[in-house]
Amino acid sequence: MQLKDKTILFLGSSVTYGYASGGVSFADVMAEQYGCISVKEAVSGTTLADLDDTSYVARMKRMDKSIKADLFVCQLSTNDATKNIDMDLIEAAIREILEYAAATWHCPILFYTGTRYDSPQYFEMIKLLERMSEEYDFDILDLWTDPKMCSVSDEDYARYMKDPIHPTLEGYRDWWTPKFVEFIEKYI
Repeated sequence: MQLKDKTILFLGSSVTYGYASGGVSFADVMAEQYGCISVKEAVSGTTLADLDDTSYVARMKRMDKSIKADLFVCQLSTNDATKNIDMDLIEAAIREILEYAAATWHCPILFYTGTRYDSPQYFEMIKLLERMSEEYDFDILDLWTDPKMCSVSDEDYARYMKDPIHPTLEGYRDWWTPKFVEFIEKYI
């Protein structure tokens, strides 16, 4: 396997943590099924925007700088959208994450989005991320607009998602992880 023994750093909130699946997310499933080393820094309810010591930025800066990472993966937080955080603060946080991660771990950086739910601000955050990817040369696993992710049956969606934001364990295993593996294998 291409992912075997590769070290992947994951930064995020409840979706990266596995809020609706007992703390198990795609990062853990990838480690279990593909043999990668997943270092998961994920705390539910936290924001990209650097508002306090639980933000993505603050927690990233406390991560072990000596880790020999093969990839850095960051969640585009839904919490910034649900809390209606100012887009300038979100942009500043993304810039800081990109610059710090590149200077610290010297590895490719990926962002990922959640699957589609009713949030105009989250959609604006995705557009911001797309514009920034051209400037900073990073890639995005965009689950929000992925045709296969958007065309899942109602029956499967009910099994895969606890609510519009949080996957179930079955959702991570059967729906999200295959997308992550396919995408990440391009970088490792």
